[in-house]
Order: sequence, then C-alpha cells, then structure tokens
Amino acid sequence: MKLLKFGGTSLADAQKFLCVAKIIENNLKNEQIAAVLSAPAKVTNHLVNLIENAIKNKEIAESITFAEDIFIKLITDLFKMQVNFEYKSLKKTINEKFHHLKQIMKGIVLLGKCPESTQASVISCGEVLSVSIMKKILKAKNYKVSIINPVKSLVSIGNYLDSTVDILKSKDRISSLNINKKNIILMSGFIAGNEKEELVVLGRNGSDYSAAVLAACLEASCCEIWTDVNGVFTCDPREVQNAHLLKSISYQEAMELSYFGAKVLHPRTIEPISQFKIPCFIKNTDNIKSVGTLICQQNDSKEQILKGVTHLDHIAMFNISGSRIKNVGNIISRIFTTTSKDNIKIILITQSSSENKINFCISESLTNKTKFLLEREFQLELKEKLMNTFKIYKNLSILSVIGSQIQKKHNIASKICSVLGMNKINIFSIVQGASENLISLVIDQKNILTGVKHVHNALFLNKNIIDVILIGIGGVGNELINQIFSQKKILNKRDIVIKVVVIANSKKMLTSYEGIDLHNWKEKFLESKKLFNLEILCNLVQNNSFINPVIIDCTSDELLSKKYVYFINQGFHVITSNKKANTSEWTYYQQIRSASLKTNKKFLYETNVGAGLPVIQTLQNLFNTGDNLIHFKGILSGSLSFIFGRLEEGLLLSQATKEAKDLGFTEPNPCDDLSGIDVARKLLIIAREIGYQIELKDIQIEPLLPNEFKKYRNIDEFFIKLKKLDPIFLNRVKKAHKKNNVLRFVGIIKKRGKCSIKIEEIHPNDPLYTVKNGENVLAFYTNYYQPIPLVLRGYGAGKNVTASGVFSDLLRTIS
Repeated sequence: MKLLKFGGTSLADAQKFLCVAKIIENNLKNEQIAAVLSAPAKVTNHLVNLIENAIKNKEIAESITFAEDIFIKLITDLFKMQVNFEYKSLKKTINEKFHHLKQIMKGIVLLGKCPESTQASVISCGEVLSVSIMKKILKAKNYKVSIINPVKSLVSIGNYLDSTVDILKSKDRISSLNINKKNIILMSGFIAGNEKEELVVLGRNGSDYSAAVLAACLEASCCEIWTDVNGVFTCDPREVQNAHLLKSISYQEAMELSYFGAKVLHPRTIEPISQFKIPCFIKNTDNIKSVGTLICQQNDSKEQILKGVTHLDHIAMFNISGSRIKNVGNIISRIFTTTSKDNIKIILITQSSSENKINFCISESLTNKTKFLLEREFQLELKEKLMNTFKIYKNLSILSVIGSQIQKKHNIASKICSVLGMNKINIFSIVQGASENLISLVIDQKNILTGVKHVHNALFLNKNIIDVILIGIGGVGNELINQIFSQKKILNKRDIVIKVVVIANSKKMLTSYEGIDLHNWKEKFLESKKLFNLEILCNLVQNNSFINPVIIDCTSDELLSKKYVYFINQGFHVITSNKKANTSEWTYYQQIRSASLKTNKKFLYETNVGAGLPVIQTLQNLFNTGDNLIHFKGILSGSLSFIFGRLEEGLLLSQATKEAKDLGFTEPNPCDDLSGIDVARKLLIIAREIGYQIELKDIQIEPLLPNEFKKYRNIDEFFIKLKKLDPIFLNRVKKAHKKNNVLRFVGIIKKRGKCSIKIEEIHPNDPLYTVKNGENVLAFYTNYYQPIPLVLRGYGAGKNVTASGVFSDLLRTIS
C-alpha cells in the first residue's frame, strides 16, 4: 500500500486533475494506492472569506457564484478532455452543494455569527468535491474506487476547527471497512469526525496531516506528498536563489525544519510518519521526474551534516531578570503553566548560567495577553522587587540552522555568529536545542533576509558571491565587463562568483537578479526598455537580499558621486573610478568614510590616482603602520606624461598634443588635460590619504595654458591657438637640455600639506627623469624610505589598466 497526497496547487485546474490521475495510474502497477486530496488552489481561502463577509453582512451572492463557477469550469473542461467523464451527475452534485451553501450563508447573515461546527462544514466543501471529481475521472478510466469517509473513519479530539486524530481508534475503524485490495482508495483531506461523528477540520496544513494519519492507519509502505516544489530545500528558494534540494532528511530534522519556519511541511504531519516509521517523499506534480526529498528514520550518513536555514518572523521576546530571581521557585515551570492555560506557545526559552535572566519568545500577536498573564502570576514577586519589570522586544525573527548533531561540530555556531557580526546584525539571544539538531538565534526582523542569505552562503555554498551593479559602460565599464567574463572560469575554481545584476548608463539599465549573461549583454542592453532610476537601484538590496552587493561607478558624474553615502547606508559596497567624491568638500569626504565604518561596507577607489597602480592601498598600509611623509613628487597624468616625453624628443607642443589626442591619451577636448585640474584632483586625493585636511582650491597650479584658452571649446580653433605657445615651450625644453635636464609636469606635496603642480626641470638622478609615453610615477620620501624613495611606476591611464584596478577593488570586497 502506498499513500499519495495531492495539494491544492496540484489540483488547480482540469489539466492538473488529469495529471494527478495519471500519477495514481502509474503507481498502481506495483501496489494498491490510497490518495488524499485537498481542495483546488485558493478555494478554501475563498470559503473562509465568504464566512467573514457573511458575518459582516456584506454582499456574498457573487462570491458564492464565483466559488461554484470554479468547479463548474473544472468539470466542463474535464468533460472535453476525458472520455466517458460523467459531467451531468457531477454538475448536479456541485449545484446541490452550493445551493445548500447559500442557505447556510443566509443563516449566518441573519445570526451575525457563524458557529464553529458550521464553519468547519463550509470551509471543507472543496476537499469533498475534489474527491467526487477524481472518483469520476478514475471511473472514466475503468478503475474501481473506494471512498473513505473521514467523518466516520478518522476519530478526533479537540474543537471543530483544530482537531487531532486518535490514530489507534481510527485504524480500527478503517480496518473494519474491508476495502477491496484491487480498488483505489480516495479520501478528502483536512476533514475528520469527533466522537459524535460530527464533521471537524484538522487546522492549518490539515490535508498533509490527514495523509500522514491515513498512511499510519493503512500501514502504508510509503507516503508521498505531491505539491508545487521539488522537495525540501536548504532554504526557501524564493528568498535564497542558490538554495539546493535535499535528497533526504531524518524525521527529527524534518520536525525542526517545519517547526522553525520551513513552508513545505507542518510538524503535525511529521508526527504520525515518525511514530510509525513510514518513509515519506515530498514531490512536485509539475516536475514528476524530480526525485524529491525522502524523510526517513535515518538519513544517509554520507549526506551533508547541515540540512537547512529557516526563519520565523513576527516574534516578541520577553526578558525576565533580577539579581534575586533565583530565589523565585519554579519560575520556568510557572511561565509554561501560565501561558499554556491560554494556549500561548513558547517557541524557545533560555536561562543564563547565573540564573538571574530568562529570555523566551512567543508570537508577537500574543504580546499584550502574555504580559497581562505573567504580571498577574508574578505580581507578588514584582511588588517585592524579586524580579525587574519585564522587558519586551518586538519586531524580531528567529533564524535557525538545522542539521545532524551540529552541536558536535565546533565551528558551526562560531561561523554563524561571525557572519552575522560581519554584517552588523545584532544577536538578541542564541539557543542550542536539546536534540543536538538545532541552533536558533533571535535577531531584528528587518535584518532577517540578509541574515538568512549570508548564513546560508557561509554554511552551504563555501563560495564568495559578489552582486555587481555597474553604472557607466564607456571605455572602462565596457572593459570591466569583458575582464569579468573572461575570468569567470578561473574565479569559479577559486570559489568566487561574480554576478552582474545591473548594467546601466545615464539613460537606461539592464537588470537580472540571477545575473546577466555577459556573453551577449550589449544586445540585451539595447533591447532593454527600463529607464535608469537611482531609486530602484537603491531598493535592490532590500528587495533581493543580495549577499555582497557592490555599486561600481565608472562615470565622471558628480551627481552620482553625491549618492555614495546613501548607497553605503543602503547596504552596498561602493567602488569608483570617478574622482569627484574624493575631491569634493572635506565634510562629504569624511561622511563617506564614516558611513563605511559604521555599516562595515567598503569604499574603494584605487583607480582614482594611478589607474591600475596600487597607490591608495600602498599609502594606507604605509601610514597605518606608523610611517610619515617627508616629501612627495610625481607625474600623475598619462596624457601629460606622453606630451612632455614627446617634447623631449623634439616635437612642438601642438604636435605632441595632437598626437596624444589621436592615440586616445587625452580627453575629447585636450584643454581639459592641459588645464592641470585632473592632476590637481589626484594630488588632493593623495594628500588627504596622507592625512592633510585640504580642499582643491588650496592646491597651487602653474597652468600650461593661459586663461583665454578656456573659451576655446572648438577643437580646431583650440589647436590653431595652441601653436602660439609652441615657441615658448620649445625654448623651455632647449634651456633644460643645456643642463642635461628634461621638463615634466609634476605634482608636489611638502610638509604640512603644501601642494603644488608645476612644470619642473628634472635632473638625470631623479626617479621622474625617464618617465614618458603615458607612464605615471609616484615617489614617496618618508621616514622609512629615505634617501631612496618608495617609487611606484607604470601606466596610469587607459581603459585596460583602469578596468583592471576596478576589478582588483571588486575582489577586495570579499577579503
């Protein structure tokens, strides 16, 4: 005997009913089949709302018709799809059922209330009709069917809306039915009968519970629960995209998973199959080839120790404390007794080793009731100051990690606490269950999705995931995408996964929260209709709970740079090749760093000074270890490095500048390079890294061009005017050559942060002497590095090296 249970989503329409019938047929080849059926999807909820509206005297006629039409459409479609399907008799049954329902509703409207017995009868209509329909389908296929009436066969105790089945008594009744072993057995889920043989229902997830109970009564070899998911996952796959299917779990693990928030199962379903040692599979009617998840006595020892991360939300935590609380006798027992009398379930409880503090968690909706009951119970102790006034913390969640003997694995609890701490998630309480299968932590509900995702990633994936939002797809942004794509396989081998989830420019954006396919991103970007929207980008972390979200700014947009503090506070790391933020006013410069420190999110900008050269990190390492600057000088512009190198080789200023522009070294208008402002920004960034509190205006610049050149925005006109400066620069070059020197455009920082930029004659022994062709060089004279300076040299411009620098920063977010 095998028992199959089908949920509402598996019976949502005519096609699904036929699919279920086919599954029953396929299983008949080996053994007798019993099937427990739920109501079609959404029907039960609709009937519950119908009762509520009737009590409130709202219009209900259309709602009744709507519910009836669900079933009429179902059998109409089946009549078209299934040969020999008895449509007329079923239509009559449905019409009679809903006619009776209308009469009941009229009574509820007149009374203004609905007795629980009536409510149970109404909300279980869907299950009864599901069985009637399935019986006709199987009959049309020439199968013989026996129906078990759960009201007469499942003996239960409790109230009308939440009863518990007495399995031993029910087993005797079902045995007495003497059902033919060749027949298919059908039974409505959710329904049972009390000792008076009145209809009762079995509460939340009652159909699954019915199936487990019937499996026990029939001594089934196996129970299969068919639903709309492939089985039990390590985490809710709707919340954590990389959650994976579990092949098997033990009864105890299944109990813990369901109790602490797993949506697939309910603890009451586990109890009967565990008690009678019945293997249970969770399977998917939409994917019948999936093996599903097996719940059994002992899970495979070769399987992973950890099984899942779950969460319960809307939790309140009571803190009962006091230096004399240990003198209060049986305090925990009195808490349980007081709450259980009013059906208040304590979800978890812990006591400090000093015995002067007790924390326990309940559903937040029961907070006021619990507070009233406990204050009444302990009124004398509170009056005599044996305990403090209760502290109550609301808006909490319980994050739980479930597995096999996880408490014996020394590093699991520490890893959980560490990953939460790294993400600034405070832990209110931590409990390790007596079963050794559970660790539960109480945290703020607003952090629960982030916490679950990070804990799941740390425990199950062992991969470093980076979620990238890239803004700016010019030369650097485009090259960065190419580098990420080309390095994918190598990074995967190192357990690093980079998911580019947004690619944007100033006009529109391409998004995919599973990760954009970088092979053909340009085509997809052109097709995208999504307009660029910063507000949507800022909500990405909250809406998708990314593990390691990073915004990369590859623009030169000043407005975007003013959003960095907001981005960081929203949970993003920020990486930028845009120098505007680091050269803005000092107060904003400090705000970015304060936000980064407060949120534990990184602000990285290595490419702001030397493109791919490790300038910023080297500086930070140097001065963090106690070194001090004596003097700095450097060539900080790739375009000016090229131009002055060509001057040395005999070209005129206008010729060298034109060549630099043609080769792509300069901005579209070379006037921007020759103004020296870009060098000033880089020098300001270096000075601030060293610790000098200065502004851009404090830097003295010897301009290469007279002020009148600012008005020449036409490129041709600019080069005509630039020729007038050729003789001046030619003379300066010759003058330098006579001394065996060369001209270089140099940034200088002296003690107390005095910064200047000027054309300087460089002698042959200077580290700047041989620098040209677009190279940068930075020479730091410090207490540690003198008289020979620390020199960094290499190409400081170009999309390849700049993208490489951004890529390096990106990988630092997981260090």
